[in-house]
Amino acid sequence: MSRSSKKGPFVDPRVLKKIQGLGVGDKKVIKVWSRSCVIAPEMVSFTFGVHNGKDFTSVYITENMVGHRLGEFSPTRKFRGHGGKMAKDQAKAEVSKTAIKPVDEKKK
Repeated sequence: MSRSSKKGPFVDPRVLKKIQGLGVGDKKVIKVWSRSCVIAPEMVSFTFGVHNGKDFTSVYITENMVGHRLGEFSPTRKFRGHGGKMAKDQAKAEVSKTAIKPVDEKKK
C-alpha cells in the first residue's frame, strides 16, 4: 500500500538537515541509514553513502532519481549466479576449453 498523497513523500528530516549544512559543490559523502527516504530535488548533485546492512554504497544523485527512494540504488543482496548441476558442468567445460594443453616434444 502506498503513502497517502495528502501526506506527501517521506523525506527524512535528518537527511535534509545534513544537506543544509553542506554547500552545493561540496564533494563530501553524506552517510545515511534511511533507505526509505524519498529523493527530493534539493538532493540533486550530492553523494550519499546509503547503508545496505553491511557497509555504505556511494550513490551520486541525478535529476532522473528524483521521486525514487535511496534504498533502490543500494542493493542489500549480492547475486552470485544461478547454481545447480547444469551450471557446474558448463563451468567445467569452459575451463577445459581455455586450459593450455601441454605439447609433447617427443612426437616431433
